[in-house]
Amino acid sequence: MPELPDVVVYCERIGALAGGTPLQRLRLASPWVLRSVEPPVDAVEGRALAGVRRLGKRIVLELEGGLFVVIHLMVAGRLRRRDPGAAIPKKRGLAALDFPAHTFLLTEEGTRKRASIHLVRGEAALTAHDPGGVEPLEADAAAFAAALTRERHTLKRALTDPALISGIGGAYADEIMHRSRLSPLARTDRLAPEDLARLHAAAREVLTEWVDRLRADVGDGFPEKVTAFHPGMAVHGRYGQPCPVCGAPVQRIVHADDEDDYCPRCQTGGRILADRARSRLLKDDRPKTLKDLEG
Repeated sequence: MPELPDVVVYCERIGALAGGTPLQRLRLASPWVLRSVEPPVDAVEGRALAGVRRLGKRIVLELEGGLFVVIHLMVAGRLRRRDPGAAIPKKRGLAALDFPAHTFLLTEEGTRKRASIHLVRGEAALTAHDPGGVEPLEADAAAFAAALTRERHTLKRALTDPALISGIGGAYADEIMHRSRLSPLARTDRLAPEDLARLHAAAREVLTEWVDRLRADVGDGFPEKVTAFHPGMAVHGRYGQPCPVCGAPVQRIVHADDEDDYCPRCQTGGRILADRARSRLLKDDRPKTLKDLEG
């Protein structure tokens, strides 16, 4: 799923390439991708792009006259920059936003049809699309800690809950927890003040570093290879590979659509967290500690 760093760069590049020019046409290849009925599509066509902003994990195109196009990429949605009037791909294409010098295609890998577009009139209506989480790059340590501990969750769930923290998904949550040396299964109501301070610092560091890295990768172009898996990540997507800090093999907990990746030495005191699938397969032979794993 595109997360805060990816969405920031998407917004910056759309604004740089198409800002001030009119959205000439919004073409829809799939009837379900447009999830709103008011205002109608023809109301946004012909209006100049006044700005582009991020709202959680959503991309918001602000058009003159107080109209907004809200794009939620969800897990598999992606934007592609093409020449003006480019055809929408038959299998993966959902929509096209045509500007005078560029067309931005909305595509989706997979078949679950989660990506969406909403057309919105006015700032008040736009706020309905904001899940309400605090902005991790703007909130101070106290506000960040208050949001994380407002409900009793595991740390991974709290970091990825958009009603608590804005813009963070599984990939960057794994990186933030590794940077702060905390387990994904730590309970938020049991975190010490020093744990929360490390989390706040780690969130700012990790997200800022990756925004800068993605900006540098894209340069004056447009992000075409948005992924949750990067070679430069410490633990996310690196199961079995050595932790860059201590060298221990990265472990994971597999869920239906996601996984938690962590270093057992840096984050869990050497303990291997129970994974349902591996526990069923290995039963009593499942390694419970890093020492068991190495043995």
